[in-house]
Amino acid sequence: MPTIEELQQISTQVRRDIIRMVNGAASGHPGGSLGVADFLTVLYFEIMRPDAAAFDMDGKQEDLFFLSNGHLAPAWYSVMARYGFFPVHELGTLRKLGSRLQGHPSPMDKLPGIRIASGSLGQGLSVSIGAAIAKKMNGDPHLIYTLCGDGELQEGQNWEALMFAPARKVDNLVAVVDYNGKQIDGPVDKVMPLGNLRAKFEAFGWEVTDMDGNNTREVLSVLNTVKTRTGKGKPNMIIMHTHMGCGVDFMMDNHEWHGVPPNNEQAAKALSQLQETLGDY
Repeated sequence: MPTIEELQQISTQVRRDIIRMVNGAASGHPGGSLGVADFLTVLYFEIMRPDAAAFDMDGKQEDLFFLSNGHLAPAWYSVMARYGFFPVHELGTLRKLGSRLQGHPSPMDKLPGIRIASGSLGQGLSVSIGAAIAKKMNGDPHLIYTLCGDGELQEGQNWEALMFAPARKVDNLVAVVDYNGKQIDGPVDKVMPLGNLRAKFEAFGWEVTDMDGNNTREVLSVLNTVKTRTGKGKPNMIIMHTHMGCGVDFMMDNHEWHGVPPNNEQAAKALSQLQETLGDY
């Protein structure tokens, strides 16, 4: 089991991977990817700890994760590669012709760790509810985790799903909203304000928890606490407060880095702020 310091080292390397991948592809989404590196690292290396070598599409008798905001694929690819789902050197093929690492995740090329295509925003929560219900039907006690974006909540399908899960007591589901307050067109509050999310989720019947998604110790503590709240009749929602571009000073909290790759000079500057900890691919 990794220590807090080891988890932080992994997430730092994940951030290096993100910068190098997106720069190498001259395309991609660095801002949000950098923001969720800590969460995904803790989720895989400490909370779920899946058997990467035994990956199959059914995922029976193990916790499953679904990425709804698929444009954060660079962070997810890096975490999965560093965990052992596929070779780390493959990260260098992001968005390149013939690569299994498409701009948005897809199971088409049988990339281990990927079970659904995602990135058509608004669909991940619904898929996750279906997977959670399937586990209940199969007598599988494991949990479903899913991550969606705050801007993604502007999609109406999410609110149908948010009503459905409490109504059907889907209490083996842990949904996480990456609440960085930024989306591709600007601040979420200016594009389409979400209002009081906690009050809305609670009114729909969810058990709601807030956490600092860029504090490794807090992420670990909250995820462990939320696990104890599953199986009690309510789905769980975590409002995860993160910084877009976390770890790189000129990208921090700037929506312009939502979907713009750093050029070579910018990438070098970003990498100078992120210590190589596990070895670059």
